[in-house]
Amino acid sequence: MASTRRKFILGTLSVTGALVIGWSVLPPRQRLTTSQPLPTGEGEIAFNGWVRIARDGTVTVMLARSEMGQGVVTSLCMLLAEELDADWSRVTWQASPIDKIYNNVASVVDGLPVHPDTDSVVLDATRWLVAKTMREVGVMMTGGSSSVKDLWLPMRQAGASARAMLVAAAATQWGIAPEDCSAERGEVIAPDGRRLGYGALAAAAAQQPLPRKPALKTPERFRLIGQATRRIDTPGKIDGSARFGIDALPDGLLHASVKMCPTLRGKPLRFDDAAARAVPGVKAVTEVAPLRGGTGGVAVIADHPWRARKAAQAIDVQWDHGELASFNSKDVMEQLERTARAEEGYAFFERGETDAALAGAARRIEAEYRAPYLAHMALEPINCTVLFEGNKATVWVSTQVPGLARAAAAEALGLPDEAVTVHVLLLGGGFGRRLEVDFIAQAAAIARAMPGQPVQTIWSREQDTRHDLYRPACAARFEAGLDAQGVLVAWKNISAGQAIVPQVLRRTFGLPGGGPDKTASEGAFDQAYEWPAARIAHINVDLPLQVGFWRSVGHSHQAFFKEGFLDEVAHAAGKDPLAFREALLQNHPRQLAVLQAVARAAGWGTASKPAPDGAKTARGIALHDSFGSTVAQVAEVSMASDKTIRVHRVWCAIDCGLAVNPAGVRQQLEGAVIFGLSAALHGEVDIVEGQVQQGNFHDQPILRLNEAPDVECVILPGAGHPEGVGEPGVPPIAPAVANALFALTGQRLRSLPLKLA
Repeated sequence: MASTRRKFILGTLSVTGALVIGWSVLPPRQRLTTSQPLPTGEGEIAFNGWVRIARDGTVTVMLARSEMGQGVVTSLCMLLAEELDADWSRVTWQASPIDKIYNNVASVVDGLPVHPDTDSVVLDATRWLVAKTMREVGVMMTGGSSSVKDLWLPMRQAGASARAMLVAAAATQWGIAPEDCSAERGEVIAPDGRRLGYGALAAAAAQQPLPRKPALKTPERFRLIGQATRRIDTPGKIDGSARFGIDALPDGLLHASVKMCPTLRGKPLRFDDAAARAVPGVKAVTEVAPLRGGTGGVAVIADHPWRARKAAQAIDVQWDHGELASFNSKDVMEQLERTARAEEGYAFFERGETDAALAGAARRIEAEYRAPYLAHMALEPINCTVLFEGNKATVWVSTQVPGLARAAAAEALGLPDEAVTVHVLLLGGGFGRRLEVDFIAQAAAIARAMPGQPVQTIWSREQDTRHDLYRPACAARFEAGLDAQGVLVAWKNISAGQAIVPQVLRRTFGLPGGGPDKTASEGAFDQAYEWPAARIAHINVDLPLQVGFWRSVGHSHQAFFKEGFLDEVAHAAGKDPLAFREALLQNHPRQLAVLQAVARAAGWGTASKPAPDGAKTARGIALHDSFGSTVAQVAEVSMASDKTIRVHRVWCAIDCGLAVNPAGVRQQLEGAVIFGLSAALHGEVDIVEGQVQQGNFHDQPILRLNEAPDVECVILPGAGHPEGVGEPGVPPIAPAVANALFALTGQRLRSLPLKLA
């Protein structure tokens, strides 16, 4: 019997392995057509899963990525419209349905924990297999600065495919060969000058066979791509017609307010809701458990948001504060510092004999750096609207993950995923917070108490700040060695902090999280600097606090650590910070070009002018690679009489490959500088006995207009594949400011937020 079972198992593994190998070498499945026909309006024709054309020639692009201020609507529409040869003035957009062709492939492939310089057949095969897998079982997601990068080919192929069908239809009508026709601004043109508009051709074109590998334009033929283009979502934001999540107003709308446990992940033990039910307009009171990493509470549903909030405040609750009741961020930081000093961690990057090089160095430099927990602080507070109708439901929400949002709502309502329809509205900021679905599960659970009527749950600003899933705190220690000539011979960096990905896998998918989490050490190990000998490692510290992705993730603090310490080493070597970096980039011309471009723009090496009030100024420089792009920044700072840090000017240079919309790239860099400065100067979350102390913008500020610097952007000409833009501008700003402050005051600031003694 054992022998038979062994043969069966071995035979099954052999067949399964052969199937897996066979599947892995096949080309990835198409990302052109959806599994179900694309919904169309009256007079519209769907050509594939990405574009519809109406009789009047209006082109509607299906957007599979969420617009949260980053300009992705415009950039993605440009990709499709370019290959379609559409009339840009007739292009509009609509959020796509949920389908596998819209899964984000690039972000997961880019998340493999390997150094960018690594090149091997095995790695290429791994990337190929991961890409194929994500096409089938991945996530429809906006994040990782990957939207344009991921959809660079699918959206162009969709436009080119539709164009080929339109041209074929016109050629058939004229009785000529398709290759004799051309297309321009929404029309097909015959050799003799006859023209047919796309709207008139749409119905006939839809009967043409779908081209699977349409010819794409070469860059010299681009008319839209690469041109600075005004955002097409701006008019709606000016006239008020744009709809954000908080603007969802279905008929019969009720409003919910939640009294949440003040302790993270806590829940109600018992409560008295008599006072709440006595408030006029109250429809229901319901308990809500902690869901998807969130916090439990008691919700009130009423006919008006103010009544719901007033009633919720009146509920007398006794809380079960749970395992975080003794959690203190101050103690955590001390624990992380001890851990970074005592352990060696998992090495994401090693080169040479680092300890031996350090031992033989003429001079050694050591330092420790720290970064706190951070909240996301998006301007649109958390909200979600749900209509539960017994056997189906509808959700209106600002989310970065429509498929996961649907699954969370379905689970909370006891429905299959297919019974839930999700309407993705504009996001008033995401920054990674809306990659989470805790608030969606909560809103669905609340709406279950009022079947047949839509219920909108809105958190207050204080709830948003105090019930976030925070950027992890992190501590790092550094050692560097210099030879007698001040040349770097060794670099050692060990950081300690929580890992995000294992937590996300557990709370979102119920999967065990294992293996190295690249996001914990990204920004430390994956840089272009040519260390002679180096060991860069991270120690995952498992803590009960739920953490999440924050704009630029690990890069947001690892860049501060790395670029700050590199400045220290340059100073110890008696070298100019720019020259010291240049010497470490001799085999990386791309990064060297970006560094030198920002130095030229800022006039590095010349005296900086005094501040408007006559105060002395100084400049600092930083360089960082993230999300496929390279960004260098120079910050010019001064200090007020009360030691307030003032940032007057920031020069920013980027190589992001091909800049699809240079105007959008510039806007993202400017926004990233403001976002990053807000965190660098003000961002900090203090947790005492499991309760977040900050609440609103008065004690967790974002940069005010009078604090905002002038930002000058340099976009280096790039070719080929576009890379990330939304996040790469964030990491360099904190170290650039810190390095400038050292040049100004002689104080080396190694902790965020930056505060002068």
